[in-house]
Amino acid sequence: MLNRRDFLKSAGALATTSVFGQSAAYAATVQSRSASTPGRAVVSLNKGWRFHEGDIPMPTVRGHGSTYANAKAGMAGGAAAPDFDDSEWGSVTLPHDFASFQLPEESANVSQGYRKRGIGWYRSLIRLDEADHGKHIELQLDGISTLATVWFNGSQVGHVWSGYNSVYIDLTPFATYGEALNSLVIRADAVAMQGWWYEGAGIYRNTWLVKREQVHIVTDGVFAHPVFADGRWSIPLEVTLYNIRKRAQQVQVESVLIDAAGKTVARFSAPAEVGVLARQVVNGSMRVDSPNLWSLEERNLYSVRTRVLQDGKLLDEVTTRCGFRTQRFDPERGFFLNDQHVKLQGVCIHQDHAGVGVAVPYGVLDYRLRRLKELGVNAIRCAHNAQDKRFYELCDELGFLVMDENRMFNPAPEHMEELIWLVRCHRNHPSIILWSVFNEEPSQGTEQGYEMVRRMTAAVRALDTSRPTTAAMNFGQFEPVNAAQAVDVAGFNYQYPSYEAFHQKFPNVPMTSSEDVCGYQTRGAYLTVPEKHIFASYDDDAASWGTTHRVGWKAIAEKPYVAGAFVWTGFDYHGEPSPYEWPSNSSFFGIMDLCGFEKNAFWLHQAQWRKEPVLQLAPHWNWAGREGQPIMVMALHNMDEVEVFLNGRSYGRQKGDIYEMNRWQVPYAPGKLSAVGYRGGKVAKRFEIETTGEPVALKLTPDRGFMLGDGLDAQPFKVEALDAKGRHVPLAQHQIVFKADGGDIIGLGNGDPNDITSEKGDTRALFNGLAQVIVQTREGTAGTLKLSASAPGLKTGVLHVDVRKAQPWAYQATSQPVQSIGGWRSSPVDPAPIDPNLRAGGTDMNSWGWITPGTKAKPAEQTGYVLYAAEGWLFSRVRKHGGRLEFVEVTGPCQVFIDGRKIGEKTTDAPGPLQMAFPPGLDKFRVSVLCPVKAGQAHGLSGVVRLWSIS
Repeated sequence: MLNRRDFLKSAGALATTSVFGQSAAYAATVQSRSASTPGRAVVSLNKGWRFHEGDIPMPTVRGHGSTYANAKAGMAGGAAAPDFDDSEWGSVTLPHDFASFQLPEESANVSQGYRKRGIGWYRSLIRLDEADHGKHIELQLDGISTLATVWFNGSQVGHVWSGYNSVYIDLTPFATYGEALNSLVIRADAVAMQGWWYEGAGIYRNTWLVKREQVHIVTDGVFAHPVFADGRWSIPLEVTLYNIRKRAQQVQVESVLIDAAGKTVARFSAPAEVGVLARQVVNGSMRVDSPNLWSLEERNLYSVRTRVLQDGKLLDEVTTRCGFRTQRFDPERGFFLNDQHVKLQGVCIHQDHAGVGVAVPYGVLDYRLRRLKELGVNAIRCAHNAQDKRFYELCDELGFLVMDENRMFNPAPEHMEELIWLVRCHRNHPSIILWSVFNEEPSQGTEQGYEMVRRMTAAVRALDTSRPTTAAMNFGQFEPVNAAQAVDVAGFNYQYPSYEAFHQKFPNVPMTSSEDVCGYQTRGAYLTVPEKHIFASYDDDAASWGTTHRVGWKAIAEKPYVAGAFVWTGFDYHGEPSPYEWPSNSSFFGIMDLCGFEKNAFWLHQAQWRKEPVLQLAPHWNWAGREGQPIMVMALHNMDEVEVFLNGRSYGRQKGDIYEMNRWQVPYAPGKLSAVGYRGGKVAKRFEIETTGEPVALKLTPDRGFMLGDGLDAQPFKVEALDAKGRHVPLAQHQIVFKADGGDIIGLGNGDPNDITSEKGDTRALFNGLAQVIVQTREGTAGTLKLSASAPGLKTGVLHVDVRKAQPWAYQATSQPVQSIGGWRSSPVDPAPIDPNLRAGGTDMNSWGWITPGTKAKPAEQTGYVLYAAEGWLFSRVRKHGGRLEFVEVTGPCQVFIDGRKIGEKTTDAPGPLQMAFPPGLDKFRVSVLCPVKAGQAHGLSGVVRLWSIS
């Protein structure tokens, strides 16, 4: 059985090609996130959720008793209450972007892709084992769009103030164990917006529960970033410990550096004392001789294994990956990695993908990054926010340089915490070379902007001095006081004419383009038709503030002092369909479309950014009805010379232009359009394209040759139409119906920015010859996944994919909806039997006590009778069908009443369970438990009480 780490190894994690022309490396292993280590358990909370789309207002609190209870811990009301009825809600598995299920609506926000967003409620019942009692229990939310409030067992325990940062919440003080279920409720507020692009809605990244020993390493608590100083390498270590015990603890911290072969290279050990409910930072260093360096070509990664021990017993263990490399930005010559000059060939990316919105499976994320690698990208800007944690791991593994960017430009404490999280969480990744504190802020050219940045960069430098800071500015660098003066590397969004002027005025300030181009292209289109919102793919159209791909790269490539480019954008993205609006609902900016299919900009930049021969012709050669008319033919290449032929006739040999590329006017005639590229006078590359016949069949192509049957693995499949000779038909627009046997279709796309049909379901039209279906495996499967694509009049495309048995993630135990009966009151002991209908006075908060079922039964102080009572509204399924009332344990004899009517009895003194049928037809209930008690003998509700539906 493969686990995800073995899969990574067997597939060749750092390969860039396979039998399918992509990586066999589906590097979607998340071993570091999902696997437990000695001393801690990391379990997924992605399963067991119930979801309601739309807000559920909190009930108005009236009456003294309700008001009193409302002010108490654990007494949240409405949908946040532990006993709220969610039995009719739908079930969902995370990650979950509920906006991705919406059809575009013209009345919705254009910047958000015309998808309706709003409020979503998520509820889960968690069962913690008795073995977890005494451990530190932490909830980790990797990403929620956009804001959120979190309740645990009726207490508000946390907020999410950014749709892009992770949040860690200590649940330990609120948790219950054994039979008592824990209520976890999250209200996701996607009415709020933090961007001007598609942001999705809901819990769109993974959710985890981490269980650790009482003395442990905090999350993101190991900083181990190698440095080179005075001719030698070392790893300064910073380990942050936390102690929830009732006394200060003496422990030993040990770290070892392990190379890729598993050999221990260096060691560190130091004692530490950790105070009560306090953090303690342990500092140290490991010297390393002649390490293998991390670079774009050789992604050598090391592991730092850090352990906490006490009297020889292992308390906690964390493994942190790192890489040895140097970096510097030179104001005259640009960027250097390991003292080797590297021109940044970068792109900006948002995080969404066709069909799945922002809930992108790791397999699709891996696909996207490998597409960028194939393009020739060596740098990525996280625009304009932190990405999923797996993104950074993949960048380390595949060899990218990363500009990591903060979302909210605000040094106020809560937003400063978001920036601090960004740095603490990501600072061990060798791929990261820049911290960007903002993007295009109105105050960037003012003293206010300068002061804000000064505080934010100070916070970054307090955590990491090994990387410079920057800010992506689209004006203001020449103002007397401006934000660029408070960062290390000046970032320029567009502003091509200002490069030289800035360098002349500030010759000692390193600079880079932080955003450039903004060219418009529609994949597969070669005529610009404004009324249809279509752009030709000849790289002639661009936003008014930007320029074309060709002009943008030339402006940067010819200036050595500009460190590099970050093209807007690597992929199209939902939302911001500039310059158009409805029905356009995704961008036109991408080098690739929403599916990761190439536009001509792909081949253009590949020719500019890769050394191996590249030669591609545009457009396609299906122009029926235009015989004899000139067609613009563009060669995208990195040749010294290129010659173009049509049906064997030459239309000229031109000297290559790496910036402008080359063009010919060729009168159309059906047949074969070809090109020959020369280097040094010799043929280096050939390319040809033919006029095709009508489509007769469909073809499916996978991204990878096999998948893992863990219920997590997902990959995109390309579908295209072929003619009778097996040639791709570039103008096919057929409606395709997909079917997956042995897997689930989770998303569809075709790269058409103007398509307003659903990206869910099983049907999608080809757009200019291509479409994409994303399929996910099912947990516990192995064998073959069969995928088919059919359309009227065409031969069905069928593909069989090998699904290999794999170890799934460890998941936290959850429960189906059950009504936990809480809010119990206990009467004073009375010498005579008590009327089961007796209630405390409306303002009496003292004579009747509050009890929590499941706590240890206590001896009675006197002989007599005690009445326990709770009341509330019944779950809808119980109202309709009845249910089963369960007392997990009652100590001593008792009688149970519903609204004064006896429905059950226990006659024994020994602790034991009690169950009984609960009648249907009631809306509100009052459960009363009458217990005869004897002085000195234990009695009471020693187990939890709950009501199960029988339907």
